Amino acid sequence: MEREFAKHEHLIARWLIFTVGIIIMSFGIALMIKARLGSAPWDVLHVGLQHQFGLTVGTWSIIIGIGIIAVSSWMERRMPQAGSVVNMLVVGVFIDLFLWMLSTPDSYILRLLMLLAGIIVIGWGIGTYIAPGCGAGPRDSLMLALQKRTGWKVSRVRGLMEVLVLIIGWVLGGPVFIGTILFSFGIGQVVGFTLPQCEKMVNRLLGRGGTHENIDERSLRTYDYDGTG
Repeated sequence: MEREFAKHEHLIARWLIFTVGIIIMSFGIALMIKARLGSAPWDVLHVGLQHQFGLTVGTWSIIIGIGIIAVSSWMERRMPQAGSVVNMLVVGVFIDLFLWMLSTPDSYILRLLMLLAGIIVIGWGIGTYIAPGCGAGPRDSLMLALQKRTGWKVSRVRGLMEVLVLIIGWVLGGPVFIGTILFSFGIGQVVGFTLPQCEKMVNRLLGRGGTHENIDERSLRTYDYDGTG
C-alpha cells in the first residue's frame, strides 16, 4: 500500500513539475510577444492568424495544436500522448492570461530587455517541462512522426517546419524582427544550459538518480522547442 501511494505521489509530482514548466514557458512567450521586437516562428504564425481572423493568440495556439496532434496521431496510428494534450491546452490558456497581464514598455531599451528576458524564461520553462519526462508536445510529436516517415535527420525536419511556419506567419502579418533571429539562433544555447540544471533539480525533488530525458522514448536534443514557438 505504501509503495503504491509513493508511486502515485511520484507521478503527481512529475506532472506538477511538467505543468509548472509549461506555465513558465508561456510567460516567456508572452514577454517576447509584448516586447514587439519579433517572436519565435510558431508565435509569428499565431499572431499573424490573430491579425487576419481575430480570436486570441492562445486560442490559435490551441487550434493549431489540435490540428498538429490529429495529423501526428494519424501518421503514427496511435492515440495522442497525454503530454501533448496537456501542453497544448495549458500553453494556450496561459499565453492569453499573461498577454492580458503584461504591457509593452515605451522605451526601446526596456523592450529589448523584455525580449531577452522572454528568451531566457522560455529556456528555463522548456528545461523544467522536459526534465520530468512526461512526453513530447504537439510540434515535437509531429517532428518525430515526419522524421520516421521521411528518414531525414530530426534537425532537418524541425528546421524545415520552422521555416515554413515562419514564412506563412510573416505573410499573414506576424511579427518578424530581431527577436525572431535571436530566438532562432539562441534558444538552443539557452536550453543547452537550462536543461541539465533543471534535470538535476527535478532528480533531487523526485529522489531519483541519473537523468530522464524523454520525448516519447528518444533522447532529447537541446534545439527541440515545442510550446507555441
